[in-house]
Amino acid sequence: MKNKDENGFHHLYDNYSGALYGVILRIVCSKEYTEDVIQDVFVKIWNSIHQYDVSKGRFYTWMINIARNTAIDYLKSKGFQNELKNQPLPDFVYNTAELSTTNEESDFIGLKNVLESLEADKQELINMAYYQGFTQNEISEKLKIPLGTVKTKMRNALMKLKDLLKDYQ
Repeated sequence: MKNKDENGFHHLYDNYSGALYGVILRIVCSKEYTEDVIQDVFVKIWNSIHQYDVSKGRFYTWMINIARNTAIDYLKSKGFQNELKNQPLPDFVYNTAELSTTNEESDFIGLKNVLESLEADKQELINMAYYQGFTQNEISEKLKIPLGTVKTKMRNALMKLKDLLKDYQ
């Protein structure tokens, strides 16, 4: 990949597209939009591969962060917001179980099972922040709890998740 070898890109796409697609779909909640975002994600990965630093974390985690951030940026983009205003409501009513492409094959480390081992409040915070794209301020408003409490609970949830994931590195 760093040498811009096309075979590296094909290997990357073949092995990670399913997992990244699932992450993006959980955020965007539309197969049509997910397909647009996944293209952007792979272009970003290809163009910024030189920025990946193995000492800062796993390659898979780096790619998931790019996918997550790109999906959230897409949802907040002016073009997407204008498109929402021009679409009939049924296009945006979704059933996550029906749309989900996350399966055991694309969930390499069983992240769903790891998340389920967290307490319910920690699961909710991680789900809202990382899968639904809420900021900590928005989580505070939605759950009607102080921002400081959200920050503390989020930090505790991430530390617990890090501890649970240490065996997968």
